[in-house]
Amino acid sequence: MTTLLMSRRVGLLALLVAPLLMALSPLRAGTGAYFPPQGEWARRAPAELGMDPVRLAEAIAFAQGHESTREMDFSDQERIFGALLGSVPTRRAATNGIVIYKGYVVAEFGETTAVDPTYSAAKSMLATVAGVAVRDRLLAVDERVGDRVRDGGYDSAQNREVTWRMHLQQESEWEGEMFGKKHDFVGREAFGEGARPPRALQRPGSFYEYNDVRMNRFGLSLLRVLRKPVPDVFRDEIIVPIGASSDWKWVPYHNSYVQQDGRRMASVSGGTRWGGGVWIHAWDLARFGYLWLRGGRWNDRALLPPDFVKAALSPSAHGPDYGYLWWLNTQGKNYPGLPTTVFGARGAGSNTITISPEHDLVVVWRWHRGNEAEFVQRVIAAIPR
Repeated sequence: MTTLLMSRRVGLLALLVAPLLMALSPLRAGTGAYFPPQGEWARRAPAELGMDPVRLAEAIAFAQGHESTREMDFSDQERIFGALLGSVPTRRAATNGIVIYKGYVVAEFGETTAVDPTYSAAKSMLATVAGVAVRDRLLAVDERVGDRVRDGGYDSAQNREVTWRMHLQQESEWEGEMFGKKHDFVGREAFGEGARPPRALQRPGSFYEYNDVRMNRFGLSLLRVLRKPVPDVFRDEIIVPIGASSDWKWVPYHNSYVQQDGRRMASVSGGTRWGGGVWIHAWDLARFGYLWLRGGRWNDRALLPPDFVKAALSPSAHGPDYGYLWWLNTQGKNYPGLPTTVFGARGAGSNTITISPEHDLVVVWRWHRGNEAEFVQRVIAAIPR
């Protein structure tokens, strides 16, 4: 056999085998998916992807008919949450959303470019920044926070045993005051309708409580190990790589500035309960949700460690089907009627990102009433079985 003929046969074999090898590659799921470039997102007509356009239109109509009960001018903010520590806008958008199926935009409705507070969906963003810190070996989730953070916040006997995982699962039982708000949520003036009766503290790691004061402590602790503001890390390590906009902002409280390495830095919250928080539009929320749908990868780059993502989407021991500041559906209760693999970010108002890996689906729905599963179920009904 001539050298030329052998070369041609080897080349032909390579062409035939290459697609098979790519399909079998563990990276194929990440690199073979569509990832929207910065500034644009490819759209597909629902029928192009096999979806039923009539059912999808019915789902969108349902969502549009379920406007939030929150006041448009945020005049109900202090009644619900208590005295403000930071600013809130003077107006919010009406209900709006985006549906991403198989990586493509198949539906959009409402004012999706409105930059509004996303409330506690920001907690899932704090968890993402923690994932970056794990990736860069700035913390390990089962370390005691006080082993690295030595600003007095973990010196007491109660706080000394708090680990990063406990903060991430809202099981820290951290005791103290952050920016004028105490951990116990006692008092109508400070906490509004969210005020709670006094209770005895439990051992760290043994009890779940949804608690924004402890989230503020967690946010400050992340700043300490990152040695830079959390929003800067979120921008540089997440927002820029996923091609999100520069329209968003992570607003601190008026009094949440601290000294770190001789510099004045803003410590940020995991929500907008007392003002501030992440103000962002639906398109950037969709990219954030899509990053998590793809397991923390964007194109061929792992922005988050796979083990961290897996742990983040695993239920904690004491929470209401809760991972690392992500809501889960392992028990089928948080998202009724949806697969147990569904997970999401939730903020008051309601501002939600719902992710269904089984359906290759991300649904952003902002300023709505009712459980977001009611909308997502209708979207899934339009997907071919």
